[in-house]
Amino acid sequence: MTTTTLTPGATDEPTDAARAGQPYEYRRVELVEPDWTRFPGWRDVTREEWHSVQWQRAHCVKNLRQLRALWGDLVDERFYADLERDQAERATMSMLVPPQMMNTMAPHAVPAGPGSLTEAMYADPVRRYMIPVLSDRRTDWASHPMASRDSLHEHDMWVAEGLTHRYPTKVLAELLPTCPQYCGHCTRMDLVGTSTPQVDKLKFLGKPVDRHAEMLDYLRRTPSVRDVVVSGGDVANMPWARLEQWLDAVLDIENIRDIRLASKALAGLPQHWLADDLRAGMERVATKARRRGVSLAIHTHVNHASSVTPLVADAARAMLEAGVRDVRNQGVLLDGVNADAHTLLDLSFALLDGAGIMPYYLYMCDMIPAAEHWRVSVARAQELQHAIMGYLPGFATPRIVCDVPFVGKRWVHQLADYDTVRGISYWTKNYRTSIEATDPEALSRTYGYWDPIHTLPEEGRRWWAEQADA
Repeated sequence: MTTTTLTPGATDEPTDAARAGQPYEYRRVELVEPDWTRFPGWRDVTREEWHSVQWQRAHCVKNLRQLRALWGDLVDERFYADLERDQAERATMSMLVPPQMMNTMAPHAVPAGPGSLTEAMYADPVRRYMIPVLSDRRTDWASHPMASRDSLHEHDMWVAEGLTHRYPTKVLAELLPTCPQYCGHCTRMDLVGTSTPQVDKLKFLGKPVDRHAEMLDYLRRTPSVRDVVVSGGDVANMPWARLEQWLDAVLDIENIRDIRLASKALAGLPQHWLADDLRAGMERVATKARRRGVSLAIHTHVNHASSVTPLVADAARAMLEAGVRDVRNQGVLLDGVNADAHTLLDLSFALLDGAGIMPYYLYMCDMIPAAEHWRVSVARAQELQHAIMGYLPGFATPRIVCDVPFVGKRWVHQLADYDTVRGISYWTKNYRTSIEATDPEALSRTYGYWDPIHTLPEEGRRWWAEQADA
């Protein structure tokens, strides 16, 4: 199958966009699966192995030793030392990267001897959020003073273990605490994955079967809930038979009308979603959902156009053919990765035209520890929202949102007030979360969100320094 995307590119002749003085040029190119044999550790890997989900899972990069075995001396020792320090001193997520995701790092760099890929890897946007190194992090404010492990206070809103009821009509079901890959900026870094030297992860106390039963019980006795986001972790790490059984039970609940399956693995491990047994199982679930009038969708997480390959496109189309109503992308706005209008448009066109994935949300990076080098200000997010308008169809223009603590998702232009000197934006809300049923001021107070301190004017940086010294 040939799949295509639309991205800007240089040409010898002036283009229509250049003649018109358009800030962004739209050009059609073909999606390509990068050549995995360019890395020494995969020199002999066959196409059959690459397309095998079992091979992909068995060959994930989990530590520095395995990364050295993959890249060898194509990357300088200083990079490995940089990574080793980050793992020991800053990392909030342990290393776990599937081969598919690894292969989209520096996809166009040509190995030419020892050290030849070093600078490409340092600069690569996918590497920057999947395998952060210490020199990526800020040294002035590595963490914002207002950062926290559970920055969205999802645990405070648990109505059953792992079931967050934040919005009036929808819940988030964290079925499991693992993923096929761990992203450095993970908003659930306090729960997801294995512990690191900096973060002793929380653990679910109940057995999975009991937790899942309690979630179903809450949904049955709470008719105001119509929408279930099924996440974790990543549903791709749950054995399909168990996931299908749970989804089948959810579909039997009369009030449920929307189910969204959250899986970055559609991009990071598309082989999982292309497996015959999973495609057949998804068709069974989608058929029941359609018969009941329930909208079933998959939400994935792609942050850069280079991660959109033919295999990702095939996986998205396989799910649509199985009967899923939509495959949508919820990316994260990350400085050094995609916080640029051209990069965001490249990503959006790659998703939409290359893979049939709907650009949906771009979240601002949440206020977790050691994330300041990724975060951008609300003002910058507003600029980027303005810059990407008008190029994509309206229904496929991603909305940049700020997930405000104790509030929820808000479009970046919805703030009520903004102190741009101290970098504090103020937000209001129009509903109560599950912890505010008796709070008379929940709908009248304002809630704060804090810009990265390094983006503030000198006066603001000085103010925060004084607070830290007080």
